[in-house]
Amino acid sequence: MSRDALEVIRTRRAVRAMTSEPVRREQLEQILDAAAHAPNAGNRRLQRLVVIDDDATLRVLRMVSPGMLQRPAAAVVICIDVARAVEYGLPARSSGLFIDVGTAAQTMMLAAHALGLGSGPVTSFSRAAVSTVLNLPARWSPEMVVCLGHAATTQPSPVGPHRRSTWRDLTYWGRLGSDATTAAGS
Repeated sequence: MSRDALEVIRTRRAVRAMTSEPVRREQLEQILDAAAHAPNAGNRRLQRLVVIDDDATLRVLRMVSPGMLQRPAAAVVICIDVARAVEYGLPARSSGLFIDVGTAAQTMMLAAHALGLGSGPVTSFSRAAVSTVLNLPARWSPEMVVCLGHAATTQPSPVGPHRRSTWRDLTYWGRLGSDATTAAGS
């Protein structure tokens, strides 16, 4: 992995305030191309990406998405083609389908950051309302919205802890005993 890739990973942040400056079509296409290269179980590609970049639809999408704090210039709704998953023999709510949504979202957010854009994931929304607003086929289930835009100069304070976790805070080595309360650095 190149140093540049590691820097993009380390410096990407969820952007909760965006300007009204539009995202160029070329940038959106680069982000979508990155999503097509995201890791995917069995290379089945059961995600469908719906891009919204018009103000009217974005406003309606925000109305049915309480978790969408930012006012994005564009958004990508990541859907699962549930019927196609079932055709492949997967359960409709297979955890692998959601892992693939996450890898696609993270890949898009890293690509956005590499392009100088801000991004933020949203999972708090009405699936039924989003399906209606976007006129999605019944077989598609919207699972995540990735908001895209230019980061505003000032951002709201983070909701969680103000100290970033390190890999040492999150990592345990080897087989865990009955008391898994100490991390690698403890």
